[in-house]
Amino acid sequence: MKAKHQRLVLGLLALGAVAGAAGLALSALQDQAAFFYAPGDVAGKPVPTDKAVRLGGMVAANSIVRQPDGVSIAFTVTDGKATVPVAFRGVAPDLFKEGSGVVAEGKFNPDGSFTADNLLAKHDERYMPPQVAGEMHKTETLDK
Repeated sequence: MKAKHQRLVLGLLALGAVAGAAGLALSALQDQAAFFYAPGDVAGKPVPTDKAVRLGGMVAANSIVRQPDGVSIAFTVTDGKATVPVAFRGVAPDLFKEGSGVVAEGKFNPDGSFTADNLLAKHDERYMPPQVAGEMHKTETLDK
């Protein structure tokens, strides 16, 4: 076999290997990909009940209801256009509170409500660790 043919065969084999690896990676990631929805995106539309998705927005004021079992929480997520009721069973993040941003990972129910498996709370962009905030306060009082 000529050197030209060997390079062509090796090039085709390398291209096939890269295509195969990309196909395997995409098939593995397909099950892990979670789509992100805001309450306004699903208002009045059919929602996917068979896929794991993320629902993001703000926790509506006066909507958090903690159940007597201590681990179940019901609340409402809003984006200003629509609201979606959410049920969560587990330990909520420390930053989870009314009026704060939240991303709930889970599935929609046929009635349009959402059952969350995981909650991610978003802190304010002006967030500062308590130790740093305390030091800043001490410095400001000493300067006066």
